Amino acid sequence: MRGYAVILAGGRGTRFWPLSRAHKPKQLLTILGRKSLIQETIDRIAPLFRRANTLVVAVADHSKAIRRELPRLPERSFLSEPQGNNTAPCIGLVALELMARDPDAIMTVLPADHWISDSGPFRRTIRAAMRLAEKRDLLITIGIRPRYPETGYGYILKGEKLPGPWGASAYQVRGFKEKPSLKKAAQWIHRGALWNSGIFVWKASTLLASLRRFTPSLFHSLERIQDEARGLWLGSSHPRLRALLKREYQKMASLSIDYALLEKAGAEGKVLTLEASFGWSDVGNWAALHRLLPKDREGNAAIGKWFGRDSRDCLVYSPKRLVALLGTRELVVVDTPDALLVCDLKQAQEVRDLVEELQKKGYSSYTLR
Repeated sequence: MRGYAVILAGGRGTRFWPLSRAHKPKQLLTILGRKSLIQETIDRIAPLFRRANTLVVAVADHSKAIRRELPRLPERSFLSEPQGNNTAPCIGLVALELMARDPDAIMTVLPADHWISDSGPFRRTIRAAMRLAEKRDLLITIGIRPRYPETGYGYILKGEKLPGPWGASAYQVRGFKEKPSLKKAAQWIHRGALWNSGIFVWKASTLLASLRRFTPSLFHSLERIQDEARGLWLGSSHPRLRALLKREYQKMASLSIDYALLEKAGAEGKVLTLEASFGWSDVGNWAALHRLLPKDREGNAAIGKWFGRDSRDCLVYSPKRLVALLGTRELVVVDTPDALLVCDLKQAQEVRDLVEELQKKGYSSYTLR
């Protein structure tokens, strides 16, 4: 089996403002341990993939910071995009690089900024998915058994169970549902739906053939890159390659792999899901961090210095200054040297919208650093 890890390190993490900024996205933050989220991701997969078989793709603006964060990976592990165009172009670009290296490559696609508590079950699930991908020319997703109704996640609706000893329960995918209401999320969980983890396994050749079938405009841009860059490593700083990528990326629509491919392929029975139960979170906002951190008897969680009286279910991030809470409920307080965020825990998903408004109002210097 020729397995390769593909780490997607292109997110901006604006919902973690003011700690996360344009030049220090979420994957570079140290918020759930002593290492950054991307370092934790690399450590987690190290027993599965050789360093030379681990690829990291990021937008050009973040490339240097990502390389500094991962000094033990070889130079040819890093690819950069001229601009962020969501996950479909990004994954397609890496598939081109892998096909040039190994036409039989099986790629495991992982976000750089997720949290997984149970490394053993995680690695067993990935091994099972790679064995399945080796046998079947299908697209494989990892679905997480939900622990509660979550409105910020996508859901996978399971179909018929796939026979065979794969090492994990495998199902045909019947459909995908994005970010439902609380009521809908509870209904889907009752029907056996899984959280969509954003972790995928497939042959690079299967991915490119599927893009050709279901998203031809994107595939043709990738095909032009493949033809004109022949002989060049796609992470190279060669001027001709950089100009080619810039030109083709400007033509590509910004599409997620779910929308560009998986929803369409799933409707034709070309997508499977492996059901997993390891602890997982996309750490998508401050409320998700509150859920993951240890709490006191009143449900408060903190990183740094704080004191609370008559306060419940709050999150404090303040590594430098003391934060004192009095009579507060479900509050987020994030203290950084140049900006302070105070928001309702239930509105943590809207911090991204707040950042966009700050930029429109002339406060870009507080979001771009």
